[in-house]
Amino acid sequence: MMTVALKQKLEVLPNDPGVYQYYNAEGNLLYIGKAKSLRKRVSSYFNKVHDNHKTNVLVKQIADIKYIVVETEYDALLLENNLIKKHQPKYNILLKDDKTYPWIAIRHEDFPRVMVTRKPVKDGSVYFGPYASGTMMYTLLDLIKELFKLRTCNLVLSQTNIEKHKFRLCLEHHIGNCKGPCEGLQTKEDYEESITAIKSILKGNINAVIDHLEQQMLKHATKYEFEQAQSYKEKIDALEKYKGKSVVVSPTIHHVDVFSIIDDEQSAFINYLRIISGAIVQSHTVELRRKLDESKEELLLLAIAEMRERYQSESKELILPIDIEIDIPGVLVTVPKIGDKKHLLDLSEKNARYFRKDRLEQADKLNPEHRIERLMETMKKDLRLPAKPYHIECFDNSNFQGDYAVSAMSVFKNGRPAKSDYRHFNIKTVVGPDDFASMEEVIYRRYKRLLEEEKELPQLIVIDGGKGQLGAALNSLEKLDLRGKISIIGIAKKLEEIYYPGDPLPLYLDKKGETLRIIQQLRDEVHRFGITHHRNKRSKGVIKTELSEIKGIGDKIAEKLLIEFKSVKRIKEATPEELTALIGKAKSDLVIEWFKREG
Repeated sequence: MMTVALKQKLEVLPNDPGVYQYYNAEGNLLYIGKAKSLRKRVSSYFNKVHDNHKTNVLVKQIADIKYIVVETEYDALLLENNLIKKHQPKYNILLKDDKTYPWIAIRHEDFPRVMVTRKPVKDGSVYFGPYASGTMMYTLLDLIKELFKLRTCNLVLSQTNIEKHKFRLCLEHHIGNCKGPCEGLQTKEDYEESITAIKSILKGNINAVIDHLEQQMLKHATKYEFEQAQSYKEKIDALEKYKGKSVVVSPTIHHVDVFSIIDDEQSAFINYLRIISGAIVQSHTVELRRKLDESKEELLLLAIAEMRERYQSESKELILPIDIEIDIPGVLVTVPKIGDKKHLLDLSEKNARYFRKDRLEQADKLNPEHRIERLMETMKKDLRLPAKPYHIECFDNSNFQGDYAVSAMSVFKNGRPAKSDYRHFNIKTVVGPDDFASMEEVIYRRYKRLLEEEKELPQLIVIDGGKGQLGAALNSLEKLDLRGKISIIGIAKKLEEIYYPGDPLPLYLDKKGETLRIIQQLRDEVHRFGITHHRNKRSKGVIKTELSEIKGIGDKIAEKLLIEFKSVKRIKEATPEELTALIGKAKSDLVIEWFKREG
């Protein structure tokens, strides 16, 4: 129950933007949040019972509230991000720590060194990164070393020390890697010019550096200083070569930051692309794990604040997948639907998907049981099942105009084929090409036997077919009093539609998702298994079909057509596009012309 002191604090909270902090009775910081209105946001925690269990647990522990008022909601976002990183409260999302990633540092010293570090410190040095790709970072360092002759020693090159001749030229100078500032052979102005160019390169402003070098090259050339002009030309060529390797997205898009997000119930993966002068100069993906049922916008805002600070971005435009309520001063927010900017957003999302896939695969390799549970949970959610489908059975029928009627069953357990459990069924009670009756017979026989033998029933049955075959299978489950005890779905071939009993509208699964992939594998396996049995059975007889009478259509083409369409009647009803896709235009024209004449 809320204390009197807590109620009093809630009553005096201002309506201004700010950051609030929750503490427990022991004085431990529990949670840090931002708000457009501190009074409204903080009061909302105590005015209702939350859907998320962790939020309710948090509210019960709150004994004290502190807050900081700021000018704008964006200022609150930045302050929230910094405080979370500093204090790491129990109930806050934490971005993955990138201390293991390297940075390029330009040291704060006379004649600055350019070096790699994994621990940025606030000593006045300038840092670029972090670089998730070590290859990218060392490519940049090699380019800098090729273009600019910088010192690598750790001498204190103050003007006083240089004038007193405290140092001697080292091997790096003699082999041409350093211009010798330690003995005054290179001026501070000349050295700083190189450092300015290096900063531009590391920021991605390669064009500006090239323009400057071209001016210097022409300047020396007009003075007939061809050796110096040639030196600048070699630098320009090296930069152009490096620039050619960068990913150019559009010359019309200059300085923008792109963010995309892919999330599920547990976590979110957010990719950041940095675009400068129409080229991607940086890409980074982070994973955020939900703690208090945070919205997609909240997760995205946290990543925006962190990435723009981390990469010292000064871009005046953000390309985002969703609109945000926060107004970022001087920054335009774009949610593109078409064009180059939408292409950039899609590219960013692709990076996030690959990152998520890699993370999941790594977790699966380390813990195979984790993969199974994750996959089963995903399928349960996607297919709206009451239980995880550890055991799935899939059925398909095949017949040639009623002859050689067979059915096949494939089985998946824990998301993988269980081939020893596959079964064939010869149709016994159905006369003629009746797929519905055949399906009803097979389903009845299969599960009647499992009940009699007291064997484990599957959690899911998949019927290869639309509403008709699904209805026939359902009839058998009702006869066996199994309706509602086993989930059953049908999959239509053309558009990969998933049908449910009693629901006229199909479900469309994510074309790239794991659930549809498993369903498709089940169907492919039952096709393969059924066709093998069908061929063996037919090898003992003769194909009886009028397709054999069509000149130019051999037994193999006839067999291919009948396997796909199941009967001559369905072949007659097939569209020219369907026939062409299966047997080619020339053969499909022969079939179509034949049925026209016969008709």
